Amino acid sequence: MDPQQQAQETVRNSDRFLAAFHRIEQSMKDIIGTTDHLSFHKLVELSKKKNAIIRRYEENLREYATLRNAIVHHQTSPEYAIAEPHDEIVEALELIDMAVAKPVTVGKLFERNVSILQAKDTLKNALILIQEKQYSQIPVYDGTKFVGLFTAVGLMFWLAKNVEKGHDISWEMTVDSTLEHKRKEENHKFVPREMSIFEAEELFKDAILKGKRLEALLITDQLGLVGIVTPLDLLKIDD
Repeated sequence: MDPQQQAQETVRNSDRFLAAFHRIEQSMKDIIGTTDHLSFHKLVELSKKKNAIIRRYEENLREYATLRNAIVHHQTSPEYAIAEPHDEIVEALELIDMAVAKPVTVGKLFERNVSILQAKDTLKNALILIQEKQYSQIPVYDGTKFVGLFTAVGLMFWLAKNVEKGHDISWEMTVDSTLEHKRKEENHKFVPREMSIFEAEELFKDAILKGKRLEALLITDQLGLVGIVTPLDLLKIDD
C-alpha cells in the first residue's frame, strides 16, 4: 500500500465531520460578516436570515451540532472519538459545506440565449414560436424595453375573458394586447445570475403561499437578459 493511499484510509469519519463542521461555521461567519465567537446555533439563527441555503438545511445543521458536541466534549484523547459518524452522515454534511461555500447559481444552470417576442408581433407568430421552441413563458419587449411575460396560462385566461365578453379574436392581434389586463400582476421577477437555486426555489414557493402566480425568473446582468428559470426547470433538478 502506497503512503498516500494509507493516509487516505486512516482519515476517520469524525475528523472529516469536524473539518466540514468548522468550514460551515466559518462560512456562516462570512455570511453575517463577523469574526466574533458565537455559538453554532446562534450562527445558524443569524445567517439563515441572509442565506437560503442555511434556511434549507437549518434543521440538519442543528442536528449535526448535537453530534459534533458529542464527538468533541466526550473525546478522551486525540486518537479516540466517542462517536464515529456513518459515511452517509459525513457525506451529507460535506455536501452542505460545498453548497454553502460554492453555491450553485441560476446563472450557472440556466444561462442561455432567450427567445423573445416583440410587442407588435402577432399572436400567430407567438404561437408558432411556442410550438417551435416548446416554451410556455416568453419575455416580450418593445424594442429594448421589457413590457411583460407572454405565457400559455396568461393567453388561456385572456382568450376565456374575451370569449365571455363576446369580443372578436384574431390571430393577427398583437402580443401586447394580451398583456394589457396583466400589467398590474407580477408573474415574473428579475434576478441576478449570482442567485442560488435555493433562493430561486424560495421565490416560487413564497409566491404560491401569497396566492400569486410566479411563472418565471428572468436572469439578468449588466448586459441585460441572459437566462430564464421556470418552476418546471427547478423540478427537473430535484428529479
